[in-house]
Amino acid sequence: MTYKSLNEIISIAKAKESKRLVVTAAADKQVLEAVKNAYIEGIIIPILIGNKSEIEKICKEIDFDLSSIEIYDELNPAISSIKAVALIKQDKADILMKGLVSTAPLLKAVLDKDNGLTTGSTLSHFALIESPYYHKLIGITDAAMNILPSITEKVSIVKNAVEVFHKLGVEMPKVAVVGPLEVVNPKIESTTHAAMLTMMNKRGQIKGCLVDGPFAIDNAVSKEAAEHKGIVSEVAGDADILMAPDLNSGNILYKALIFMGGSTSAAVILGAKVPIVLTSRADTEKSKMMSIAMAAAMS
Repeated sequence: MTYKSLNEIISIAKAKESKRLVVTAAADKQVLEAVKNAYIEGIIIPILIGNKSEIEKICKEIDFDLSSIEIYDELNPAISSIKAVALIKQDKADILMKGLVSTAPLLKAVLDKDNGLTTGSTLSHFALIESPYYHKLIGITDAAMNILPSITEKVSIVKNAVEVFHKLGVEMPKVAVVGPLEVVNPKIESTTHAAMLTMMNKRGQIKGCLVDGPFAIDNAVSKEAAEHKGIVSEVAGDADILMAPDLNSGNILYKALIFMGGSTSAAVILGAKVPIVLTSRADTEKSKMMSIAMAAAMS
């Protein structure tokens, strides 16, 4: 199974029971617009935490009826994050979304050993990209969380991304471990990591997917480019997931696709007890809406 459009992800989310989405520091216009649209589509039931008067003011501006929506008044964004995490711990919410709060206090609440949402897995960022120049949706990881991941962390990052595809019904996603070139060079750690991940997959240490690499980005997404290099691989030119070497390259790839490549994205943080919709302020309302839909589709 493959998907060509993020609208298909919305259809999956709509076909499921509405998920309870708790938004921390919710007084953010773009976030509330995305939440409103997801609510109208029946994808989520919102729970809003933050400056109540400001939330109500914004919702009046965007014609968002709050009459049946639960709002917790909390002026402190960090405490708002703690309260949002607590609701999830109490099984009163299924998805966490970042509003007008810095990432650090939100993640501090998520990673709290006693009261957080940790599972023992590495948290990682995953973006599902709809590009006009690729034949299907493609995932990119990790563009926002892990600065210079070790090989152990990369195993967790791959597993997190693969789990998204499994939950969307893709049984054996193809993972391309990308870097600056398609051969192993001992002086370039990303290529040796790619070879290690490939071998771990072949030996069954990474299951439920097909991992290959190293690939230069052209070999990962273009069969023609791979053939020119003499690369024989089921993954080459048909990758479902691009595994970046580090945050620098992952973030540049992700944002280049969005701002220069005409792509649309849906992005979540994985590895916690629930999906976390942690979008950038630069992300469009559409991207935020798609991110909510993906979190709901995989919940």
